[in-house]
Amino acid sequence: MRSPTFPLTRLRALAALAAALSCAALLPVSATAAPEPPPSSTRFVYAAGLIVPIPASIPHEEGDMVDRRILPDLRWIAQRYPIYVTDGYSGPLPDGEHVGCNNCHVKGSDHYNGLAVDIVPAEPSSICDSHWTAITRLALWAEPRQNMPVPPFRWVGYNGDAGHGCGNHLHLSWNHSPAARYELAEWVEVFPVGAGEGEAKPRGKKARAPKAPPGPMGGISQVTTGGLSPRGTGD
Repeated sequence: MRSPTFPLTRLRALAALAAALSCAALLPVSATAAPEPPPSSTRFVYAAGLIVPIPASIPHEEGDMVDRRILPDLRWIAQRYPIYVTDGYSGPLPDGEHVGCNNCHVKGSDHYNGLAVDIVPAEPSSICDSHWTAITRLALWAEPRQNMPVPPFRWVGYNGDAGHGCGNHLHLSWNHSPAARYELAEWVEVFPVGAGEGEAKPRGKKARAPKAPPGPMGGISQVTTGGLSPRGTGD
């Protein structure tokens, strides 16, 4: 008896189906990859602050600067999320030069202390599309519930906050001691990511957090002239 045979087209169809099922089995693994867990602990850094340029390892707009004490955290974020920093410190330098956007932050913004950054996708997009997926994940990591940011973040501006959100920009502020405009804070709260954070004091369960300044922490100024980022963000 002759062995039954399948038409060549049928064999090809079965092979294609098997390949498709094999690929489909892999999709849930990547699609449901666990997000980064929130920081399990934070520390208060009392080392002297200094406004420094953001390094090339953190994609940013040319000339952007921040307080050096948040650089390890910012670098950690950049290694895990495709970000682009559009503004950090906004104010004068010792030599009189002004950096950051001009007259585009609200009174009391943490940008004036170098302890806040504005973030957009590494691939620019002015509409809320797939380029913003990772930025939305970052925003939810820093603030899982509206107006309840996870330490060390002091204020997170995104969906639900005027002038912020998907298609606009994400604002991240770090907790810090009270500081006047253009003044470096005595301490900054960070999540430990390794060496290079300077002198720090761990935050234990029984430790009392230093008193942080009252709001506001960020937001878009109502001033509509000058200083907005070429990418269309300001905070």
